[in-house]
Amino acid sequence: MRNDPLLPESQGFEPHRLSTYGRRGEPARSAAGYTARWPEAEAPNRQAELFYLQKQIQAQTPMVFILEDGERIDGCIEWYDRDSIKVRGRARVLLYKSALKYMYKLGEKG
Repeated sequence: MRNDPLLPESQGFEPHRLSTYGRRGEPARSAAGYTARWPEAEAPNRQAELFYLQKQIQAQTPMVFILEDGERIDGCIEWYDRDSIKVRGRARVLLYKSALKYMYKLGEKG
């Protein structure tokens, strides 16, 4: 195997992976061999976030997303991952969670 200095793996870089566990409770390994891990303090909040987003996807709940710059985007959550949410409204939009100020259901007061 060639040790290329341009590859992040050769510099000790380990990408973030969603945490999944095997049948026996041990962390799952990706195809590249990385172990899935979350920081301990982040785990409870992460589970609540995942539950809420999944519930809104299944119910196709109309949502309002307010971005950090004040822009408002209306639509339903199509899918999500650790860093982004895909919204289906007038157009399909990929929102980075870091640009999201807050979100709420369309019928609620924001």
